[in-house]
Amino acid sequence: MLPTLSLSERSARLPRQHPRAFLVVAALLWWGLYRSLLPASEALVAQLPVDRHSHLGGAVQFFLYDTPKVLLLLTAVVFVMGMVNSYFTPERTRALLAGRTEGVANVMAATLGIVTPFCSCSAVPLFIGFVQAGVPLGVTFSFLIAAPMVNEVALALLFGLFGWRIALLYLGLGLSVAIVAGWVIGRLKMERYLEDWVRDMPRVQAAAGADGLSLADRIDAGLTSVREIVGRVWPWILAGIAIGASIHGWVPEDFMASIMGREAWWSVPLAVLIGVPMYTNAAGVIPIVQALLAKGAALGTVLAFMMSVIALSLPEMIILRKVLQLRLIVTFAAIVAAGILLVGFVFNAVI
Repeated sequence: MLPTLSLSERSARLPRQHPRAFLVVAALLWWGLYRSLLPASEALVAQLPVDRHSHLGGAVQFFLYDTPKVLLLLTAVVFVMGMVNSYFTPERTRALLAGRTEGVANVMAATLGIVTPFCSCSAVPLFIGFVQAGVPLGVTFSFLIAAPMVNEVALALLFGLFGWRIALLYLGLGLSVAIVAGWVIGRLKMERYLEDWVRDMPRVQAAAGADGLSLADRIDAGLTSVREIVGRVWPWILAGIAIGASIHGWVPEDFMASIMGREAWWSVPLAVLIGVPMYTNAAGVIPIVQALLAKGAALGTVLAFMMSVIALSLPEMIILRKVLQLRLIVTFAAIVAAGILLVGFVFNAVI
């Protein structure tokens, strides 16, 4: 007699035995859940002893709606990009960039940063690997700027919350900052400001290689990414949505417009200064961005705030200090900050 499998055991075998069927079922289930979020959040608020139209009621509804919405968007995109990332291992990325000329390589590096969402904890090993593979310093910085700032999480959440125009705008701005900043750093010839032990490391040849993974293997990679990335960032998501809900419910529109509106010329540099010490990521900061825009903050100011949080995070600077001398870190931060400030001022002026 054949053993009877439980529902959870059959579900676990589906991705491996029937990968295409798993993708179809997962997509339909995700879409059904996503479409039910708004009515479900309103129904939940209606059952609570709060006035839906009060400050507290608006904040609670914002939190109950945005939390599952952001988590669903994040899960879907991390899963898809986990499959895509199985084609772009660190070794393959280094091989694609090694030996390229500057300019073209800066563009390639920034573009690869979109599909290789390495976080600040990966900065040191990636930096060392790029140096060993002979990737120019400026090209390496283009990648290190784009990877956290223009990643799939940021683009997916921006698309889901604000639409494709804002998502494409952020994509273009982020890539431009990464490409130009990396090119400028490369032109400054600052290799002497690497730490000695990094500069003296022997060069190794990076090989692209072939992975030979099946569709089921790539689905496994996507599920692993979901467990690792969503499992790591969900506290930041909850914190970001809680802050966004508080702004949505209680902060007056006139007050927010006065400190982050177009008329306040100092709002852009202030937003960058506030964003740098914040320790969060795209998943945590985008709900705050959503609430700020809804309260009258200017788009350029909010984009500058978001970029500074993601691309100039203080923890990443501390981690990079292991491989870079202070002068190079300050130069890197100053060039990226100048690009972000320019983005904020230009978009406040024209939009």
